Amino acid sequence: MPTPAVSFEVFPPRNVDAAFKLWDTAQALAPLAPRFFSVTYGAGGTTRDLTHDAAHVLARTSGLPVAGHLTCVGASRADTLAVAKGYAEIGVTDIVALRGDPEGGADTFTPHPDGFQDSCELITALAETGTFNIRVGAYPDVHPEAADAQANVNWLKRKFEAGADEAITQFFFDADSFLRFRDACAKAGIDKPVTPGILPIVNWKSARSFAQRCGTPIPDWLDQAFDAAIRDDRHDLLATALCTEMCSKLVDEGVDALHFYTLNRPDLTRNVCRALGVMPQIALSDVA
Repeated sequence: MPTPAVSFEVFPPRNVDAAFKLWDTAQALAPLAPRFFSVTYGAGGTTRDLTHDAAHVLARTSGLPVAGHLTCVGASRADTLAVAKGYAEIGVTDIVALRGDPEGGADTFTPHPDGFQDSCELITALAETGTFNIRVGAYPDVHPEAADAQANVNWLKRKFEAGADEAITQFFFDADSFLRFRDACAKAGIDKPVTPGILPIVNWKSARSFAQRCGTPIPDWLDQAFDAAIRDDRHDLLATALCTEMCSKLVDEGVDALHFYTLNRPDLTRNVCRALGVMPQIALSDVA
């Protein structure tokens, strides 16, 4: 089995303890020589400064590429592009450009009066600067706001036409969900990279809740398997086995890169990577 390239998503710390967890995550995963770390961006820009600072520290201490998230929510065009400029000034020229979730738990997205109307407008503006490598989100399962699966593909094609360089998908529980989406993208003429987003399940209750919110189907057998594993105190063993099996199938089907949502909890992600043959390439002493 070929060894896939990997990348990792982390979130910015809100307190000292969380800062140590982020640093521990970087130390645990940086030796695997990821393509990049991405740093998430809170709803409405609530972690804007934290994301900026975390991206700066992560880039400086790991020596690895870092991608800062950027959304359209709750900010004017000028303010959003100022954040992008701030990334560039600290050497972060990879951006994950997203529309962002509606503010305050609303059901629908309402643009800022002076802001970008959607992710495509943001992507276009970033591309026009000629500064950034732009990654975007994609949905292998039907997005809650999409009419059907084809609408997901059509919207992703618009993002690439606006200037995106790569897409990273929402997580999924069935490898076939991604493979069907990949085939539909190819049929639509999309020829840029579409990388599967992988969620090693650190906590099934939380993962299940998030899946329900973002429209990711939850197979009955998966519910039953985790119920039994939790009773037998084998949650992590099951999570590692299932994630490894799914990733192995993706790689066997020609997927050459995987993006892991770590939740700043690196152990499961590292174990899955090692099971896939992704071994340390950088000494821990070099990550400083």
